[in-house]
Amino acid sequence: MSAEVIYGSELSQQLKDEMKNEVAEIKKQGVTPNLTVILVGDDPASRSYVRGKQKASDYIGIESNLIELSSETSQNELLKLITQLNNDPNVHGILVQLPLPDHINEQSVIEAISPDKDVDGFHPVNIGRMMTGQDTFFPCTPYGIIQMLKSKNIPIEGKHAVVIGRSNIVGKPVGQLLLKENATVTYCHSRTKNMEQFIATADILIVAVGIPHFIDGTHIKPGAVVIDVGVNRIEDGSLTGDVEFASAKQKASYITPVPKGVGPMTITMLMGNTIKSAKNNL
Repeated sequence: MSAEVIYGSELSQQLKDEMKNEVAEIKKQGVTPNLTVILVGDDPASRSYVRGKQKASDYIGIESNLIELSSETSQNELLKLITQLNNDPNVHGILVQLPLPDHINEQSVIEAISPDKDVDGFHPVNIGRMMTGQDTFFPCTPYGIIQMLKSKNIPIEGKHAVVIGRSNIVGKPVGQLLLKENATVTYCHSRTKNMEQFIATADILIVAVGIPHFIDGTHIKPGAVVIDVGVNRIEDGSLTGDVEFASAKQKASYITPVPKGVGPMTITMLMGNTIKSAKNNL
């Protein structure tokens, strides 16, 4: 048995083409969706992410503004800028590229963004809405994962989903979104004892720990769906996931690769949230 590979890169392209048409319709009503990205400092990885976001915006027809600030920028200056953008009716999405310099408190910045423009889905208000089953902006990577499962008509309801990792950006919210789809969800993390036992019972296994090849095929349940969220650069410069792909592929029914797996979906869902925000303003 060898798993079918779910390429997020292909699904992402399909969704972007649909969004392009949607944006064209919104523009006819006199509104151009706008995403404003704030980049503090000059982290090469952050710059690369921002380029990806601008490229996707251009393709779909979303207006994309980049505000670049020096790493010396104070927290107060950044918060003041966010307040201005919150009050600008032409801005539909505000995104502050993380990580931020050490002297700036990330949580304060996340909470300063209006929940109505929080297209990353990180604001506590939006997290609370998600937890209570309300419609809101869902965090982009978890939301992308759900779209990938649905694109292959993979049943979620009644299945046992095991999430390895409990970050606020991926682990915790993806568990909530799976719960919303009526899965039974188990969270595993660095303090979990006998993790292999949980892995062996997972119908859907989501791995988001940031450790190259943290899991191989050994304990994976035959026929499980394996979603690898990790993106790790190894010594030879190539990218690899948290799952050892070759051995896991022999056991799984579906698996995502790294690269071209979950990654492309994250930016696409960000675009979707920006469009949703613009539509809320029609």
